[in-house]
Amino acid sequence: MRTNIFIVVIVMLTTYVASGDKKEKQRKSEQLQLPAPTGKMIVAKNSKLELLFSRKAKIEGGLTEGPAVAPDGSIYFSDIPMGSDKGMIMRFDPRSKKTKPFTKDSYKSNGLIFDSKGFLLSCEGADDGGRGIARWNVETGERTTIVDRYRGMKFNAPNDICLDKFGRIYFTDPRYVGDEPRELPSRAVYRVETDGSVDIVTENVHKPNGIAISPDATTLYLAEHDNGTDKIDPDAPAPKQGAMRIYAFNLDDKGTVRDRRTIVEFGEKKGCDGMCVDTKGNIYLTVRDACRPGVLIVNPRGKEVGFIPTGAADQEQATATGLPSNVEFGIGKDSNTLYVTVDTSLYRIRLKSQGFHVQYSN
Repeated sequence: MRTNIFIVVIVMLTTYVASGDKKEKQRKSEQLQLPAPTGKMIVAKNSKLELLFSRKAKIEGGLTEGPAVAPDGSIYFSDIPMGSDKGMIMRFDPRSKKTKPFTKDSYKSNGLIFDSKGFLLSCEGADDGGRGIARWNVETGERTTIVDRYRGMKFNAPNDICLDKFGRIYFTDPRYVGDEPRELPSRAVYRVETDGSVDIVTENVHKPNGIAISPDATTLYLAEHDNGTDKIDPDAPAPKQGAMRIYAFNLDDKGTVRDRRTIVEFGEKKGCDGMCVDTKGNIYLTVRDACRPGVLIVNPRGKEVGFIPTGAADQEQATATGLPSNVEFGIGKDSNTLYVTVDTSLYRIRLKSQGFHVQYSN
């Protein structure tokens, strides 16, 4: 009898493990069953997304964000939870394919970028975050706040970041989450000069998100992602979505912008979160609309030249998966590898195009 019971238990365990393996294989299979990427000048024939990391930490909600390539080719990215859980900055090593925490308290980091000196610059958001721009020494783990106020008033929630050829920092300051009192009267784009002073680049936007500068340094691209709510006014009526667009501004050597124009209009659909550019000036936009989630690639005039699906088409927005948040190219032998943060994961895909990084271009 004991032998029979033992055999039954073994069979049950084997069945359970096999069932678990089957579900995992099914999950991976479903995950990879996406429409093929398009854009023959951008996408190689056999290009497909490769899963590199999925969150395992016991933190709630949120998403992965802000991939940034380090001088050694590794990819740092934010893992942002909601509420009181602390955010993390993770590091993916392309050589070992392992991902480990760089810091387990990111001050709710969002967009990230490395500067020409090898420091990691971080947009720290609201929801108990730093609400400023910080500099990390990735060798020592030391963190320093660069700026967290404009004219004595705390920023709303710095979101995304880029650099120009002079080493100046540009960042967006919307508000999507957080219960902290608002101090600034507007949501704007700011520039941090090399001496540490801060200027407004533009307030001609409702809710700025992703930001990038063209390789020739003459155009500033900006994502308008107005979801209609930011928890600033708890007594406000039900949120109504605002503009979802990509703007292009003429940019001069002083960091001044003018002549705003819309190059991509998303209309009633959800728009772009983060973005990056390639050496030919194409712009890679992470589109979070459930009808067509993925990386939309457009030329400087806003014409679609490629698309990389990251989720199934025609989903319900409230329950959609495969929504991308940000993108970054690798460097060196990985300069044609595009890294994409999706939901709470990190992916990559090999392309024909090469990424542009102003901090590594000299």
